[in-house]
Amino acid sequence: MLSKASSLVVACLLLPLAIGAQTPSAPKIAVKYGSNPAAGKTFTHDGIRLYYETYGAGEPLLLVHGNGGNIGDFKEQIAYFRKHYRVIAMDSRDQGKSGDSPDNITYEKMTDDLAALLEHLHTGPVYVLGWSDGGIEALLLGVRHPEKVTKIAAMAANLNPSEQAIYPEVFAAFKPMIDAMPATERETPEGKRELKVTQMLFDEPHIPAESLEAIKAPTLILASDHDLIRDEHTLDIYHHIPNSELCIFPNATHMIPYDDPARFDATVDHFFSTPYVKIDRVKTMFKSYEAMKASQK
Repeated sequence: MLSKASSLVVACLLLPLAIGAQTPSAPKIAVKYGSNPAAGKTFTHDGIRLYYETYGAGEPLLLVHGNGGNIGDFKEQIAYFRKHYRVIAMDSRDQGKSGDSPDNITYEKMTDDLAALLEHLHTGPVYVLGWSDGGIEALLLGVRHPEKVTKIAAMAANLNPSEQAIYPEVFAAFKPMIDAMPATERETPEGKRELKVTQMLFDEPHIPAESLEAIKAPTLILASDHDLIRDEHTLDIYHHIPNSELCIFPNATHMIPYDDPARFDATVDHFFSTPYVKIDRVKTMFKSYEAMKASQK
């Protein structure tokens, strides 16, 4: 049994531990990707001020958002990939915190903006992950600036604005958004920007499938089985890229990077981190078959 004095000593020794155990830890401050003054910077290309953010360290990885989007759309991907990569994300012209262009937007112009950003940051070749419109730009980066690309992951890209590429109900959903905009709103800076960006869905892009044959970087073509892009169009893109892989997410939509980031990010990360090996559908199959049979002896 402890004496009163020794009990007091023990109590004094344990008290700081007890206080520490009961004191709640300081709340973690969530990073507001896309609006983070600590990481945000700008540079100018083609007369337009472009806003970008960088996070993490390692091999450079460029993230490219979709139509009417911004850096914040990739918040789950930034949080995931910044652990192992130097993540670079930019708001496209006329979107997010980037400046407005005086004329129509094209995917070629936005792709050249990305190339200029990589020059500005002196990155060397980068991994590229693009989603929707960003997927289009990722493919064009491989066509127009092949020296800047290590690997490409393009989620739900399309090569033209026709119903051969996109389901008709997509156009039916977006057209009323343009038609319903009041005349007074159309003349505001925000309205003009929204009209310009949304109109791209009906006017752009116009990329010959054959041009994708110039892409030399290993490329992962991704889509979902309930995507906005027709399955056969995604397959056409895949078949025109020499060193390509294909992933169709089951029971998912165009929004899988947001809806199921764990599944999406792990798939892209595996592609980026695994050396690319070109598969022969017959020879590679027989090699595995023979190995399987040998393991049973």
